[in-house]
Amino acid sequence: MGRPAGERRRNVTAGVSPLDRLVAEAEIRQLVARYAVATDRRDLDALVALFVPDVRVGRDVSGRDALRESFDGQLRSVGVTILNVGTHQIDLQGSDDATGHVYCKAEVQDGDRWIHQAIRYDDAYRRVDGVWLFVRRIHQLFYGAEVGTNPLGLPPADWPRNHDGLGTLPAADPSWQEFTGPESERSD
Repeated sequence: MGRPAGERRRNVTAGVSPLDRLVAEAEIRQLVARYAVATDRRDLDALVALFVPDVRVGRDVSGRDALRESFDGQLRSVGVTILNVGTHQIDLQGSDDATGHVYCKAEVQDGDRWIHQAIRYDDAYRRVDGVWLFVRRIHQLFYGAEVGTNPLGLPPADWPRNHDGLGTLPAADPSWQEFTGPESERSD
């Protein structure tokens, strides 16, 4: 997936029209956005549906059920997450395959700590039955750093009356409520 520094690559593949390329890129960007939203809302069904059915999970396991189990464990080990995707480089490898690099700024609740992270996802995508899906997603961390104030300890913001304080998300999302259950640590 990597190329030597300074090497330029045209993102035009033989047999893919400029319009088809633009549509593919837009659909892949939506795939990435849906990943961030599904992760933050803890909508595991939506999250695993973004991957090819035979997605490889670890060395010896594959499939969406195994991926769901993996995500469940990973996401239960942290609290609230906020993934903000930005820079996204997409290289079409043909009409149904692509690779990409996605930069993400994340905020993560880790117990009482609040962490900022800078992430790069190294992705492989495939179009299956007309829908772009992840084949592989590798999480690469630039850094993670604790922030001085954990925003989850703030009093309610009561938006729009106050601009600072604790808001209603993600606790107001039905998928978050289902994931965390009635004994959720967060109360509004």
